[in-house]
Amino acid sequence: MRPQPQWAALDVYASNSDLYADPRLVERVDYRRRFKRHRPRTQSVVLAPHGGGIEVGTSELCLAIAGFHPGTRVPIGQTHDYWMFEGLRTASNDELHVTSSNCDDRVARTLVSGASHALGLHGCTAAAAGLEDHDRAVLVGGRDALLRLELLTRLRRAGFHTIDAVDHPILGGFDRANIANRTRSRQGAQLELTTPLRTAMFEENSRSDRRHTTTEVFWDFVHACRAAVTAREALNN
Repeated sequence: MRPQPQWAALDVYASNSDLYADPRLVERVDYRRRFKRHRPRTQSVVLAPHGGGIEVGTSELCLAIAGFHPGTRVPIGQTHDYWMFEGLRTASNDELHVTSSNCDDRVARTLVSGASHALGLHGCTAAAAGLEDHDRAVLVGGRDALLRLELLTRLRRAGFHTIDAVDHPILGGFDRANIANRTRSRQGAQLELTTPLRTAMFEENSRSDRRHTTTEVFWDFVHACRAAVTAREALNN
C-alpha cells in the first residue's frame, strides 16, 4: 500500500470515492463537482480540489485561470479544461477535504491524464506556510519545473510575494500521486495561496458575492497565471 502523506491523516474521507459513498452526504447540498471538457482536449487543465467553502476563493480562481469569468462564465480569452470539487455547507466544509494525493474522482483523473500540463489551486493559512498571519503570499510547487519557473517569474513580476515551495515538506505538491502530477508527463504545478491573499481578491468574501466582486489583486494574479500556462504550452511547440 502506498504510504499516505502526513496531512492526509487529518481527512475524514480516504478518497473522493469514499466521500461520494457516504449516504449522509447529498450532492448539490453538501458538495458539488463542476468541470469543463473541450473537444478536442486542451493542453492544460486547471484544478480546484478544495473549492467552495473548503479553501475559499479557489473555485473563482479556477474558473478565471481556465479562461471563464467567474461571475458570468463568459470566456475571457483562451480557455482550458477545468475540474473542481466544492464544499457547499454553511459550516464544517473542512470535513469534505480530501488531500490531492487521494483524489480519485473519475472525471478529474480522466481530464488530467489526457493533459500535458495541470495547475492545482489551493488555499492555506499563513501559519501553515511559515509566515506571519497577515502575509499575502503564494507558494509555488509541483513536479513540473518549467511551469513552476514560469509561475514564479510572472507572479513575482506582478508584485506578489511568491515563494518557491520546492523544499516545503507539506505544501510542495511533489507527491507523484498528487492529482496535478497525474498528467501525461507525470508532472504538474500547484499553488498554495495564503488566506490574506485570497481575502484581498474579493470585495465581498461570501459564497454568493465572491464571483461578482473580484478585485484588481484577483485579476493581476489570474493574468500572471494564465501567461505562465501559455508560456509553458509554447515550450511544447
